Amino acid sequence: MILKAKERGDGGQLARYLLATRDNEHVELHEVSGFVSENLIDAFHEADAIARGTRCKNYLFSISLNPPEGAYVETEIFEKTADLIEKKLGLDNQPRAIVFHEKDGRRHAHVVWSRIDSEKMRAINMPHYKTKLRDVSRELYLEHGWDMPRGLQDRRLRDPLNFTREEWQQAKRAGVDPREIKTALQQCWATSDDKSSFQSALKERGFWLARGDRRGFVALDYRGEVYSLSRYAGVKPKELSARLGDHSDLPSVDQVKAEIARGLSRKLEEFIKGAEVDARQRMAMLDFRKGEMASRHKDERGKLKSGQEKRWLLETKERAQRLPRGFSGIWHRLTGQYAKIKAQNEQETLKAWQRDRNQKDEMIFKQLEEREALQRDIKRQRSISSEELMQLRKDVANFQEIERPDPERKREEAERRRSRTRRPTGP
Repeated sequence: MILKAKERGDGGQLARYLLATRDNEHVELHEVSGFVSENLIDAFHEADAIARGTRCKNYLFSISLNPPEGAYVETEIFEKTADLIEKKLGLDNQPRAIVFHEKDGRRHAHVVWSRIDSEKMRAINMPHYKTKLRDVSRELYLEHGWDMPRGLQDRRLRDPLNFTREEWQQAKRAGVDPREIKTALQQCWATSDDKSSFQSALKERGFWLARGDRRGFVALDYRGEVYSLSRYAGVKPKELSARLGDHSDLPSVDQVKAEIARGLSRKLEEFIKGAEVDARQRMAMLDFRKGEMASRHKDERGKLKSGQEKRWLLETKERAQRLPRGFSGIWHRLTGQYAKIKAQNEQETLKAWQRDRNQKDEMIFKQLEEREALQRDIKRQRSISSEELMQLRKDVANFQEIERPDPERKREEAERRRSRTRRPTGP
């Protein structure tokens, strides 16, 4: 699991943060040990009071234990991990607290130790704790067979040939079958009898008429691809001129590209607004489901806790009644029966405690599985919406770039116009 740690002070603020339910669906104070108070806020105030007798400002050591996504980690594993960390860092027998948080179908723990040795009245030094925690994290991934993050893997095992297929394909341009383009342009020519009707026919098929740099009459698609009409429509230049007139009257390729870009940019902006509205509506429904689920899970846990407490009191009472009192109790002590009954009660108490904890973990895991399924829906929806919006915005950016033609190209076009209008001089 990922371990993130920090030395810090201000115990009161930390306690309030750990107990806050605003950003978490479930919060459980699992353990407060080594402090006089069992209340987390009072316990951290106690640590603050002791630290005032030293020069240490960051008297607390806080760490978060984050299992991999989809891993169901028993409470015992969190406890053993906390025990291992405190041994590694020299925090044995220091006061500590454990708080569980659940959010988005995942459960993680926060463990906080007091760094102040109350007997020596000094802070415990923890050199190289980040390196030690990294080793603990690696060991946990290896022990449980979890997929280890790249940052924890041995750097010598990295593959330098790590290009993705998407990155490779960025250099390739997806095009329409040229035969289909030829057919469309030939049909537009066949169904028109002048420039106006030809332009209308082209527009219906997604093409625009323009003045080419070398080819005279050309057609453009929405991507800015240029097609020679004499070649793709199969019409001779003289026929094109006879029906369409002088090609110098037409806008240039860059001008048509800018026109196309302006129109499509506005259309794509509308698409983006619609996609954002749809995404908000879908996320609102998922947020409602998330809130309803969290409330239901809290009720289920409350009922389980209440039932376990009632059963615990009843079983404790039954075990207490087994112990004889009065003269009978004295006699049982003398004969050794009292010790046997006491040992039996202690064994049953331990089993009952383990039973209740396992029952609680079983419910938590079941709820996490349900919440995880919902989180997959949420992530999938976010991914779909994000991908759609990202592609639309990318398209808008591309078209906005087309709206700003290359200045060099503008200068070259102006030079060509001047050369065409320049009259030759005689000898």
